[in-house]
Amino acid sequence: MTKIGVLALQGAIREHIHQIESLGCKAVAVKTVEDLNGLDGLILPGGESTTMRKLLDRYDLLEPIQALAQQGIPMFGTCAGLILLAKKITGYETPHLGLMDVEVERNSFGRQVDSFEVELSIPSIGDDIPAVFIRAPHIVSIGDHVEILATYEDRIVLAKDGQFLGCSFHPELTEDVRVLQYFIDMVNEFTKTSKAKTNSI
Repeated sequence: MTKIGVLALQGAIREHIHQIESLGCKAVAVKTVEDLNGLDGLILPGGESTTMRKLLDRYDLLEPIQALAQQGIPMFGTCAGLILLAKKITGYETPHLGLMDVEVERNSFGRQVDSFEVELSIPSIGDDIPAVFIRAPHIVSIGDHVEILATYEDRIVLAKDGQFLGCSFHPELTEDVRVLQYFIDMVNEFTKTSKAKTNSI
């Protein structure tokens, strides 16, 4: 069974776990370094990125997650999770995990009271996909190998950089699981490729 971890320090954790399990995968709430063992993929949920960074440092999870990325494990960041993944954050000198080759701007869609929901057409995934934006960031710029998957009002809100998927919105706050299924497909492809390499040695 595909095993997907959800960073469980702060933010929309239960909603991600519910969606993962609804798709027949095993969900693991990641609170310690030991919880990272044996994961096929990792989701970094929405929340408050500065608070999440402090908790990553407190529980010594920053470097182990970076090490997991070095192994090729797929990772999906939503909202604050995208900020954690990004290699550059507008107005800040240093990133958090610094893994995904994008620059993001925090709170670019306004404050909590400016939250809204729209439907997006995402060619790689489908049409009429509900997207909930809450104090959402957006991707300002991308590296050469990053694929833009969706935009809203000329702002990049979903992108893929190899094993990394990042979005501005909260797919887990809707009943639509197509964005998560896209990530799980990435995870399954990685697992399949890894096993093939192991068997060929």
